[in-house]
Amino acid sequence: MTRFSIVRHGQTDWNREQRIQGSTDIPLNSTGRAEAAETGARLRDRVWHGVVASPLARAEETARIIAGELGLPAPRVLEGFTERRHGAIEGLTFAERQARFPDGVPVPGLETRREVLDRVLPALGELASENDGRSLLVVTHGGVIGTLIRHSTNGERPRHDELIANGSVHDFEWQGGRLVLTKFESTFRNVDEMVKR
Repeated sequence: MTRFSIVRHGQTDWNREQRIQGSTDIPLNSTGRAEAAETGARLRDRVWHGVVASPLARAEETARIIAGELGLPAPRVLEGFTERRHGAIEGLTFAERQARFPDGVPVPGLETRREVLDRVLPALGELASENDGRSLLVVTHGGVIGTLIRHSTNGERPRHDELIANGSVHDFEWQGGRLVLTKFESTFRNVDEMVKR
């Protein structure tokens, strides 16, 4: 069995502006760097054997900051953990997305959740086979984490009022070729935020 704690990267300016990032490579802002350091400090009481990251700058820098806080080597960067591609809606606010592509209207270039699983689960499986009995941190993105949580809970979580916050940590185990969620660190959205989405 391999334990994975999957971390969402720190804040970017597009997160603050509620813009859809997808595979657009937006860097951390100063708040995001502070969130990464805080997440690393929170994880000091656990034993870790390595850090893995998405190649996008916001995740890779978050992983480097966390590795530094934990005294671990530089993160291993793996393409499989890149954020879900959002195609034509990348760069839009959630309100702009709804105006241009209302619910039910296909978004050109949007990667399906199945396509995300088809690249992320094999990446986790390979890491699990290389790290049996170990605990790894994987720094990735909200779309990837949400997809993994939906997969592991048969769509029951995250609920509509649950947010995968920047810097949040979600615990999984790889058991017999399956990914099992053991802890979902959710934050509840406030009413104003839910209206904006």
